[in-house]
Amino acid sequence: MDIEALRQDTPGTANRIHLNNAGAGLLSRQTLKAVTSHLELEAAIGGYEAAGQERDRIDATHGHIARLVGSRADEIALFDNSTHAWNAAFYSMTFKPGDRILTGRAEYGSSVLAYLQTAQRSGAEVVVVPNDESGQLDTTALANLIDDRTKLVGIAHVPTSGGLVNPAAEIGRVTRAAGVPFLLDATQSVGQFPVDVAELGCDMLTATGRKFLRGPRGTGFLWVRPEAHAYLEPHVIEVAAATWDGKRSFTWNDGARRFETWEVGYSNVLGLSAAVQQALDLGMDEIGRRTLDLGARLRDQLDAVPGITTHDLGRQRCAIVTCEVGTMATADVAAALAGRGINVSTTDPAQTQFDTEDRDVHPLVRLSPHYYNTEAEIDRAVEVLAELAAAR
Repeated sequence: MDIEALRQDTPGTANRIHLNNAGAGLLSRQTLKAVTSHLELEAAIGGYEAAGQERDRIDATHGHIARLVGSRADEIALFDNSTHAWNAAFYSMTFKPGDRILTGRAEYGSSVLAYLQTAQRSGAEVVVVPNDESGQLDTTALANLIDDRTKLVGIAHVPTSGGLVNPAAEIGRVTRAAGVPFLLDATQSVGQFPVDVAELGCDMLTATGRKFLRGPRGTGFLWVRPEAHAYLEPHVIEVAAATWDGKRSFTWNDGARRFETWEVGYSNVLGLSAAVQQALDLGMDEIGRRTLDLGARLRDQLDAVPGITTHDLGRQRCAIVTCEVGTMATADVAAALAGRGINVSTTDPAQTQFDTEDRDVHPLVRLSPHYYNTEAEIDRAVEVLAELAAAR
C-alpha cells in the first residue's frame, strides 16, 4: 500500500490521529465525492430524477458488497444501519415456548435486548454459551448445548468491547452439522479483515458501512443464504418487499431484497458503494494484514507500559485494543487524548451486558487503528498514554 497516497486521499488524517475506526472510519475523498455529488444532483434536478439517472450505479452497490463477502448480489439487502439489518433477520424468525436462542458473552447490547424481549414475548429461553480459557466462545460447549429445542445461534464476530475475534468458522461448522440457523453480527469485522460467508458457514450476516469499511453513517447491509428464506418471514412488508397479485394476496420478491424498504438515502448508498469499491481495489487481504499488524503493535507497546492494562480476549485478536490507565477515569483518559488530537472511544457496560456480568471491567478506553494510520501515530498514542499513566 502507498500509505502516504491513502492519507492524502483521506482529509481527516491532516487534523487528528484517528484511532476510532471501530466507531466510524474516516471517509476518503472519493467516498465523500460520491455522497456530495449525488446530493448536488438531487438539488439540481430532483430526488426521483437523480435516482433515475444514477440507477445503474445505485443497483451496482449490491454486487460490490456481494464481492466483498463472497456472495451473489441477490443475497444482499441494504439498510440504514447494521442494527436494523440485524433486526430484520432476527425478527423474521418465529419462536415459541421452550425454544432456545444460543448466544455468546461478547454479544452486542442491542442484540441482547432483542433476545430478552423475544424471550418475554414468546416463552423462548436465552442461553449464554460460556467462553473457553482464552476468552473466546467455547465451541465445544456450544456443540454440547445445541439440542432439538435450539432454533438460533446468534454471535458477534468481533465484539464492540475489545479485540477478540470469535471463531466464527468453527461455530459455522457446529451449526451446519446440527442444522441450526446461524446469525453472525459482523459489524466490527467487515472492512477490517477478509470476511467470506461460505468459509464462515453462517446463514445470515449483518454489517455497517461507517466503521472499518469507511463508508458514510446511515448505511448497513444484510446477507441471507438463499436456503434461509424457508424459515424467514420478514417482520414488516411494504411495496419494495412484495408484489400484489391484483386481488387480496401478495408474493414476496425474490432474494434478500424482500427485506428492503422502498425509500433509501441514495447519496449514502453511493457513498457506501464507493467505500466498498475502494476496499476491493486495495484488497481485503492486504487491508487485513496491515490493520491487524497495527493493532498488534499498539497492544504490545501498551502491555509494556507500567500502569496500563489491556483487556483484550481470545486466541485471535484484531485491531481493536482496550485498556485502562491506572486509576484514571476512562472518560478522563479519552478527554486527555482528545486534547492531544487523538481520537478514541470508550466501552459502555450497557452495550455489552453479558461481558460486563462476566468481567466487570467496563468502561475501558477503546483504540482502533486502520490501514491508513501510521506506525508513528501508534507510537505517539502510546507515548501520551504512558505520560498519563506516569502522572497517576
